[in-house]
Amino acid sequence: MSGRVLVGVKRVIDYAVKIRVKPDNTSVVTDGVKHSMNPFCEIAVEEAVKLKEKKLIKEVVAISCGPQQVQETIRTALAMGADRGIHVEVNGKDYENLGPLQVSKIFAALAKKEDAQLVILGKQAIDDDCNQTGQMTAALLDWPQGTFASEVTLEGDKIKVVREIDGGLETIRINTPAVVTADLRLNTPRYATLPNIMKAKKKKIANMKPADLGVDLTSRLEQLRVDEPPQRQAGMKVETVDDLVGKLKDAGRI
Repeated sequence: MSGRVLVGVKRVIDYAVKIRVKPDNTSVVTDGVKHSMNPFCEIAVEEAVKLKEKKLIKEVVAISCGPQQVQETIRTALAMGADRGIHVEVNGKDYENLGPLQVSKIFAALAKKEDAQLVILGKQAIDDDCNQTGQMTAALLDWPQGTFASEVTLEGDKIKVVREIDGGLETIRINTPAVVTADLRLNTPRYATLPNIMKAKKKKIANMKPADLGVDLTSRLEQLRVDEPPQRQAGMKVETVDDLVGKLKDAGRI
């Protein structure tokens, strides 16, 4: 397969940041909080760039949906080795309500517009943990899908995907064009070097709106409230097994 690969890069709150819920419980605090590329999206970018380095594909296109700030995330992908970027501009309430279905519609439309042979996405984002966009994109395109990939091998017009499943590993072979979602052990993303960061500033990022792709962002879901998880109660030490059994009985556990 020698063609174009689309890679999704989502801007999320950095994994090292402690999440805080807004006082009105409508969402989490994002103002003044460090953001970065979703770690699973980094793995997807790395895999696409490796395929290009092996001359198995010709072009890697990084795509992100959101406000102006997502261009920073696209630039990171360009510094890692992507050839160009596409920023689908989504702001305000539309961005707040942007979910996997709406993003999938955008990716499906772009896959057709760009005549892509492969779409690589992270298996999930660390902010909503939905794990739905790859599957929905494949369904909308009616393309085969290889999810939770820990190994991807191109074999002509087919792709061999080793998938991580509950029982171990599953190996499948799917036709192209296809959608693949990257799992944690697929690869180790590279760090963008300073020369590549400078080169990325000159790479092209196209701007468009969902309406340009004929995509309706109307959400069918309503988020009622967001709550922090309950605080974990302090543990206690016991001296003997009898003490342990007694405590468990008192707590109604046995």
